[in-house]
Amino acid sequence: MHPETTADEPAAARGAVAIITNHRGEVLLRLRDDLPEIACPAHWSVLGGGCDLGESPADTIVRELDEEAGLIPGNLTELFEIPDRRGSGQIVTFFAASWDGDESKLLLAEGVKLQFFAPDYLDILTIPPFIRDGIYRCLAARHS
Repeated sequence: MHPETTADEPAAARGAVAIITNHRGEVLLRLRDDLPEIACPAHWSVLGGGCDLGESPADTIVRELDEEAGLIPGNLTELFEIPDRRGSGQIVTFFAASWDGDESKLLLAEGVKLQFFAPDYLDILTIPPFIRDGIYRCLAARHS
């Protein structure tokens, strides 16, 4: 699933994010900090981040979920990759998981707030375009 590179080609920067849903089908989103030095400030997004050197996307998403929210879902499934052409420039691997806890009890280490949203509400939120595409693609696959 990951493109091959030669010794002369640098590997593309990689990242991993998780689309986490609860039993009601709501999607867990994080309101990003409003800081000019980060990609997509003050946007709602899913949890995740960049891969460390030599780290796989699967290892990255487990680490990021724990670091960012103390969240350890046991049913992560790799879905697909989407390049973030307007933000970080990373090739981002999307994962899906379900979690039915109370998001207000999670220890948010990055960002302003975590909140579950019904899919019908996503259209009015400010979400990075590639993240919105990934969420809709994931939700459509669940209903097909």
